Order: sequence, then C-alpha cells, then structure tokens
Amino acid sequence: MADLDDPTDRDALDDLRARWARTLDAARQGEAPDPAPYADRLLAAWAEPHRRYHTTAHLTAVLAHVDTLAEYAEDAELVRLAAWFHDAVYRPDRSENEERSAGLAERALPEAGLDPEATAEVARLVRLTVTHDPHEGDTNGEVLCDADLAVLAGDPEEYAAYAAAVRAEYAFVPDDAFRAGRAAVLRQLLDLPRLFRTPYGMREWEARARENLTSELELLT
Repeated sequence: MADLDDPTDRDALDDLRARWARTLDAARQGEAPDPAPYADRLLAAWAEPHRRYHTTAHLTAVLAHVDTLAEYAEDAELVRLAAWFHDAVYRPDRSENEERSAGLAERALPEAGLDPEATAEVARLVRLTVTHDPHEGDTNGEVLCDADLAVLAGDPEEYAAYAAAVRAEYAFVPDDAFRAGRAAVLRQLLDLPRLFRTPYGMREWEARARENLTSELELLT
C-alpha cells in the first residue's frame, strides 16, 4: 500500500502514471481520452488498505518482469496493459477476482481508446492468471504468467517476505485452514510440468522457484 505522504512513494506513483500513459498511448490509435484518470483509478484500486501482497509494489514488479521478457511476447504493450488489470479487483475472501478484473478491463479500455480486438486480448490474458497455464505458443500469455510468478524465484529473504505478505492478506483465515489451503496452492504449482514458459524464465527462475515452493510446503506440512 502506497503512503502518499512519503516522497519516495509519490515518486513511484508518478512513475507508474507516466508508464501507464506510455503503454496506453502505444496500444491505441488516433485521438483518445486523457490516460491520467484511468491511471488514478487503477492505482487507487491497487492501494486498497486490505492489500498486503497485491499492492502497487507487486504491480511495479510484474511490469519490470514484463520488460525483462518483452522480446518473447507477440504484443508486449497488451501484456503490460494486462499486468495493470490482472489484480485490479482483489478481495482475498472472493474467488472471482480475475474474472472481475477482466470485466473491468473490458469496460475501461474501450472507453480509453483501445480497439475491440486489443481489449479482448487484454481480458483474455487477465483471465489466464487464474491457472498460469498458457497454451503452447501463446507468447503473450507466457510472458504475463512468467512475470506474475517471478516472485516465486526470489532469494530466501525475498520469498519469505512474499509468503508473509500473502499470509497477512488472509489474516482472517485460521492457521490450520490457511496451511491446508496454501499447501494445496503450492502443490498445484509444483504439479505443473513447468512453472515458467519463456526461455528466460525457464533458465533463470524455474529451479529456484521450485526450491522455494518445496521449502514452504515442507514448513506448512
């Protein structure tokens, strides 16, 4: 959650606003509405007080990872827009967050000047983050999913901070229930043939992410 009284956070939010404008302008054609109000509404959503992991820091990290992987995407700008929307609607006690986030993209992006085909692709990518399991050859999906899962490949301190933030978002869930649910999520990820689909992700993140997931699962069980 950003602290608007902190100059560092204000600078980071200004950077995100500028980035949103560049991305939206690159993805649309012709005259279109001012991108700033759309950025402000999205950033307000990402800064909701109940968020501990799905925050503007997570958005910033995913966008940075998309930059790293952009060469693999068919349309990196649409992947960036999907990153902006992928957790724009987030309630830890709800199961339809991705669908609601995709619906938000479908409403906002045409109004912001994106054409129907591009809007549909952004919404498809957002929905893909339910499973993080893109079809072979879905390069946009591979980039977004790899960027979203890159947190799993952090060093031990970074991964511990990520796991603690996830637990904080689910503070309303009793310990036993949380451990069971979290363990199921970890097993689902570990059961994937590959966590990462891009060449970079497979090379740089796969092994370390599996080590982190396995270590957390052992602690939980």
